[in-house]
Amino acid sequence: MLTKSDISFIQPSRDNLKYLKWSYESIRKNGGPEPHICVADDFSSDGTWEWCQEMMKKDPNFKAIRNDGPTRLGHTILYDRLINEVATTKVVGIYHADMYLCPGALESLIKNLKPKTVVSWTRIEPPLHPDGPEKILWDGKTEPEDFLEEELLIEIPKFTSKTKITKGIFAPWFLYKEDFTSIGGHDPLYAPQSKEDSDIFNRFLLNGYDLIQTWEGFVYHMTCRGSRRNTVDKAKNIFEDSPEWLEQNMRSTRNFIRKWGHFVKHDQYMKPVIPPKYDIGIIVKNCNHSLLHALEPWCSTIYVDETSDKAMIDTYITLESPNTIMDLYSRIKLYDNEKQNEILVNVDGLNMNQEDYKIIMQLPDIIKDSGSVGSFELNNLKVDIIKMNEYQNELIKL
Repeated sequence: MLTKSDISFIQPSRDNLKYLKWSYESIRKNGGPEPHICVADDFSSDGTWEWCQEMMKKDPNFKAIRNDGPTRLGHTILYDRLINEVATTKVVGIYHADMYLCPGALESLIKNLKPKTVVSWTRIEPPLHPDGPEKILWDGKTEPEDFLEEELLIEIPKFTSKTKITKGIFAPWFLYKEDFTSIGGHDPLYAPQSKEDSDIFNRFLLNGYDLIQTWEGFVYHMTCRGSRRNTVDKAKNIFEDSPEWLEQNMRSTRNFIRKWGHFVKHDQYMKPVIPPKYDIGIIVKNCNHSLLHALEPWCSTIYVDETSDKAMIDTYITLESPNTIMDLYSRIKLYDNEKQNEILVNVDGLNMNQEDYKIIMQLPDIIKDSGSVGSFELNNLKVDIIKMNEYQNELIKL
């Protein structure tokens, strides 16, 4: 049987010392001295590393590593470094610095966790984001110094259900370390952050893991206390997404589409919804830079006609290559190259409109619903289905 000593909390952090201390204190107060806490300081300048060094002397189950810079690595990389190089326990869990561990959470994890199972605790959050059936909105404030701890502890029994289990996944989530490493961990395609979680959630589900949420274990999650947040008016609790986060989120979204062929999808309980991954080639006459930028992520290969000069392709790749580790030269070809894709989509760039773009974004579901090989036209698109092989299972392991 699992014990608390078999569990590691995995926590990368950058300039989040105030929240990291608050999170640490809640783990020790409500989880005890047994669970391990593994922290990665991502080139912080707020004293995080000095605090980590102090804690490693005081707490035998506290471990820390540091990225010395000169730039951040991001949690996509540091989650895996902590799990692979630092954590020595059977079970590991992705846990944010702005989370307060509620009493009884570890007991609920031990009760529900099995091999090939991922357990998420239920989040209690202030009303900063839209409500949903997978979480509880309750305003316990958004800063450690304002946190309504005593009031929260009174409310928790009202939220608790010993019989309710829902199917979904989000942080914090825990699983056996072997189940994490066996599929290769997080994909560095998304470094430093954003969409690495949605990617690995897809892979967990495709690999047959049971994704469950317990309603006996809770965290209070202040939300967006890291690089995503820019303070607009702290007194009024008004924040906005930082330019750094917005730019990286756009890069990671495009990379997610390149890999999976669709936007992130999930049901109301945050269980992934995974359309088929097909081998799609898009053939574009009268292509231009804007069309190439819009369409390239949505296919395995994009072919641009002879009126599109090679310089346009080189310019696009020069500008886009810093945003992905995928080989763009293998994805973008001139029209006269042999077309070996199993599904081909022809479009004239002079006629393409927003409706065509919406169809391309929904193409995996449209192809699946078509049910067979053949040709058809949708708006300005001509679609030839030669084969309907699905490749999403090939994405499970890195």
